Amino acid sequence: MATIKLDLDRRLGTVDRRILSGFAEHLGRCIYGGIYDEGSPLADENGFRTDVLEAVKGLRPPILRWPGGNFVSGYHWTDGVGPKDSRPRRLELAWHSEEPNRFGTDEFMRFCELVDAEPYLCVNMGSGTMDEAQAWVEYCNGTGTTAWAQMRRENGREEPYGVRYWGLGNEMYGPWQIGALSAEDYVKHAREFAKVMKWTDPSIELVACGENGLSDWDRIVVEGLADQVHWHSIHIYTGIEDYWSNVLSPHQAERALRRTASLIDNARYCKKIAHPIHVAYDEWNVWFREREEGLEERYTLADALAVATYLHAFVRHCQVVRMANLAQLVNVIAPIVTRPDGLFLQTIYHPLRLFADHLRPVALDVHVDCDAHELDEVHVPGGWPHRVADLGPFPVLDVTATAEQSSDGLTLSVVNRSPTDTVDARVLFADGFLARPATLERVVGPDPTAINSFEEPDLVGVEKEQLEIFGEGTVIQLPPHSHTVISVGEEVVR
Repeated sequence: MATIKLDLDRRLGTVDRRILSGFAEHLGRCIYGGIYDEGSPLADENGFRTDVLEAVKGLRPPILRWPGGNFVSGYHWTDGVGPKDSRPRRLELAWHSEEPNRFGTDEFMRFCELVDAEPYLCVNMGSGTMDEAQAWVEYCNGTGTTAWAQMRRENGREEPYGVRYWGLGNEMYGPWQIGALSAEDYVKHAREFAKVMKWTDPSIELVACGENGLSDWDRIVVEGLADQVHWHSIHIYTGIEDYWSNVLSPHQAERALRRTASLIDNARYCKKIAHPIHVAYDEWNVWFREREEGLEERYTLADALAVATYLHAFVRHCQVVRMANLAQLVNVIAPIVTRPDGLFLQTIYHPLRLFADHLRPVALDVHVDCDAHELDEVHVPGGWPHRVADLGPFPVLDVTATAEQSSDGLTLSVVNRSPTDTVDARVLFADGFLARPATLERVVGPDPTAINSFEEPDLVGVEKEQLEIFGEGTVIQLPPHSHTVISVGEEVVR
């Protein structure tokens, strides 16, 4: 029998709900036909799909990143403001499409308001200029009577949007990026962008463009921008058909977070920087099947277990990562899939929703005693290396727990990664934790390859039951290939 031991006094740190944030890019059907669908009977008077709004609200993302992604390095924000019928239609080079610009800054801000999320804007450091970036800050946040602030008012928004988070470009290290730069040149350009943006609004928080947390690019950028930024971004996607490699590959994120934390700590110490710098893991997901035609990945139950493992990684490294943005929100490698007459929720929606409902503010140091799995090294031809075998052996049960600051409210999250075996786990508490009623919700499906679809939207779904948790030990049955979330004590309402 496996054992999970919990002590409410053994705390890793404070968990930031911004790790549950999202990302929307002008790519495929993420915006047009997803979030925004003018003329659809399912859209409101402003063109927003009401069914998508409700599904996004279920995930309660604290922050939404926009407009890219690779798209941003060719995007000029002034094309997307003002009367819609007067906006130019542009050739879009990142994803080889046409951009009608009917969804722009003001529409994105309205969408954020509707789903109660803060906006996070990424500026164009590819084909864009620092004047353009500065003007965007002024348009969004300006309080005076300057031309850009007046333009916002003329476009229907009197009060400033107060956008706090601004990304200094996207993946500027990559040859696929318009205006790609060396790390040294990126730092030079980003420092000048940062200067004029901060002079325009000193309250904003800038996000440096990192790579994967493991590269020389990250080291050079952290050292070069640490005095200017509050965030360093990293991007890692994982995914492979092999079951065990797929569900274990997200542990690469933990390696990246440890490495990035050391880079940040060194830079802050050597440069005597007082302000904190955290990781914005602002693109992450399982993604390996679809590389063309809109990237409309269809997710399996195994992929959902991998997503839950990413979330566990962010909890375990809560002192480092304070923001994480799932890429993406609708249709494109996304938890929500639409068609003209409705939508369905992909398998990966469910662990995201369970975390949105039950994540608590304190991460606990959990002890787990269970069987382990050894992983052979895997490399995906033409894709990302999954060099995580050296981090093993991996416990079959991946577990995190979060608690309230000053009460006995507790959430336990457990992924049983065995594809075939139910695991009985005894949950033990230190210090005489009293019996409490609890709610158990479990992501389950018939097998690890099960996917949801319009024909079978609930093939992978969530079971719910009530139970009692006892301090001296409660045995929980964990079905194979499942994600179980147990919420004890007071309800989580945030």
